Amino acid sequence: MRFLRHCLVCLLAFCLLFANAPVAHAASSAAIRAFDDVNVETQDYSGQDLARAEFGDAKLIRANFSGANLQGAVFNGANLRQANWHGVDFSNGIAYLSDLSGADLSDAILTSAMLLKTNFRETNITGADFSDAMLDRVQVVRLCQTADGVNSVTGVPTRESLGCR
Repeated sequence: MRFLRHCLVCLLAFCLLFANAPVAHAASSAAIRAFDDVNVETQDYSGQDLARAEFGDAKLIRANFSGANLQGAVFNGANLRQANWHGVDFSNGIAYLSDLSGADLSDAILTSAMLLKTNFRETNITGADFSDAMLDRVQVVRLCQTADGVNSVTGVPTRESLGCR
């Protein structure tokens, strides 16, 4: 029953994410850029506009996304260990079954992001804003142990955005 509920939540999140997308963009080949099975030695995406980009099963260990626009981007099964997400805007994004362990998410905006089944062990979340994000309860408990700071853009304290006690 728990698995079924989890599947329904994921399906609902995907439907809500794409329900408001304009039809004209769906037909455009430039609307979504896919980076499937990416495995490059040096990866610098810093400051780039990667809104709605898709990274499926991508190997992005130590990749630099600092300051990038990742609004609505999808990381499905991506390996982002030790990646630099400092100051990214990942609002309305999806990171499902991804590994962000050891990553730098300081000052990142993750509002309304779906982050289920994602690993955040030893991740720097100082000043990150998780308002209205969907996370596994176990991850929230772990993240609350080190949550600190206030997001410089939204002004929301990290602990408050996670609902820490």
